[in-house]
Amino acid sequence: MSFFASLTKKSKLDAAVKKADKARKNEGSAADQLFKEAYQEYADVLTGDSLRAAALYHWGVTLLRQAKTKTPPESINIYRNAIAKFSFCTTLDPSYLAAAIDAGVACMDLARARGVETDDELYEMAKRQFEKANSIQFGVAAFNLACVHGVRGENDSCLEALKTAKDKGNLPEDADILADPDLATVTKQAWFKEFMNSLVEDRRLDEEKRLAAKAAEEEAKKPKPKDPNEFDPYHTPDKDVKEKAGVKASAPKAIEETTEVAKDSPKTLAKKASEESTNEEAEPSDD
Repeated sequence: MSFFASLTKKSKLDAAVKKADKARKNEGSAADQLFKEAYQEYADVLTGDSLRAAALYHWGVTLLRQAKTKTPPESINIYRNAIAKFSFCTTLDPSYLAAAIDAGVACMDLARARGVETDDELYEMAKRQFEKANSIQFGVAAFNLACVHGVRGENDSCLEALKTAKDKGNLPEDADILADPDLATVTKQAWFKEFMNSLVEDRRLDEEKRLAAKAAEEEAKKPKPKDPNEFDPYHTPDKDVKEKAGVKASAPKAIEETTEVAKDSPKTLAKKASEESTNEEAEPSDD
């Protein structure tokens, strides 16, 4: 961080502290508004440090993975620590998508580890984190939201989230969907079975379209047959008859097809007449 940026953040921090002190001297909605503004300014001071945000995220991921290898009560404290790291990460960088998603996952895992009721605050925290992720990139956490709604028995919201995940291409494999413990209460319901059947049908239709497109592409590569209406300078009336009979028609001889008169000029005709007359005189008489 540069020296100038450090001074700017220091001034923001001082302003936030003063606003918090002022909030303590007020009451009701005025105090709440000042507290809210102070919190936002504290957050502004913390934002903009990408390296610290990345370190906190990966720290949280490591804790989350370790927690999954443990059992309560040991896993519970590790889950809480992971959630804290993810939350701090998104404070530093509100657009850190992966941290928002994994924070929600950690909340769901902690809720199962503690065995809380479906209306527990942990599920609400998970929902808020997934909604935050969707606000950063719409639909990226739709399946996660479907799991929250599935646990709570909110069938309509669960189906809507599943459809969004499908439209955005964020659905897991069918086997993983059916095996997800958060959807255990809805997998036997008619609407859920209909949704799963629609996935199979859509894939079948997509495969048919793919094969049809491939066949059309291969057909386009084949040489096209000759157009019968295309002009043929060597065409003769009997060409079609000869070709049908297996005889290849030859090109017409334009000079031979002209009339005799057209072939011989007047000088040629006179010469021929003179030669014929001479021949007749030279022939001996029968007498």
